[in-house]
Amino acid sequence: MSAPTGRRRAIAKALTALLPLAPYADMERIRADAGAVHMKTLPPTIAVWLATIAHIRHAHTDYERLLAEGYDRDAARFFVIEQTNIVLTRWRATRLLDDDDDG
Repeated sequence: MSAPTGRRRAIAKALTALLPLAPYADMERIRADAGAVHMKTLPPTIAVWLATIAHIRHAHTDYERLLAEGYDRDAARFFVIEQTNIVLTRWRATRLLDDDDDG
């Protein structure tokens, strides 16, 4: 992660607050993604949320399989909302994904 130290601390704090029981390997991947250059203009809490949802979607749901089967991105995202929320609940997340979230 190439983010400045203050931003890294803010990302770490937001990550711990959002996902108190997430596995270390997942948290490290989310931390790196939230600190990526394309996220630097976002507040740390938003960057962490977006990185979390993207990570769960790609690593813990059927999202990739749905895309491979020909579903478009929006349809695939819709069909994995429940799976995403199951992972968020298991990690004791303080927020869940809504049906109308664009993330």
